Amino acid sequence: MGAIRRVKTKRRTRDLDQVHADLRSSKHLSQHKSAKPAEDLPGLGQWYCVECAKWFESEHSMQQHTRGKNHKRRVRMLKEEPYSQKEADAAIGLLTDNGTRKPSKLSLIEEQAASLDLETTSHE
Repeated sequence: MGAIRRVKTKRRTRDLDQVHADLRSSKHLSQHKSAKPAEDLPGLGQWYCVECAKWFESEHSMQQHTRGKNHKRRVRMLKEEPYSQKEADAAIGLLTDNGTRKPSKLSLIEEQAASLDLETTSHE
């Protein structure tokens, strides 16, 4: 038996699709911010990085964070639009319309041969 792997939840931040929703809608962001009382948040909830979904103790620590590698990486990842359910369905072939199929050359030859047979039998 191996070691049990547990998911680290202490430092878990919001997923990218949740942050995209925060950036699009101020209502979504305000709901997230009001979920915890300000007294429980670092710096009494004054400094918040929307892209990384992190609270900071002071303005200085937030400025340091915005200059950092992790913040820049997260901003770069947020520039890409998240996948939608429609794109996921299309990727596996659900609900896609491939249009009308073009008949193959073999089927065209068979149709021509069948039409020639009908013409020769009708003239006799």
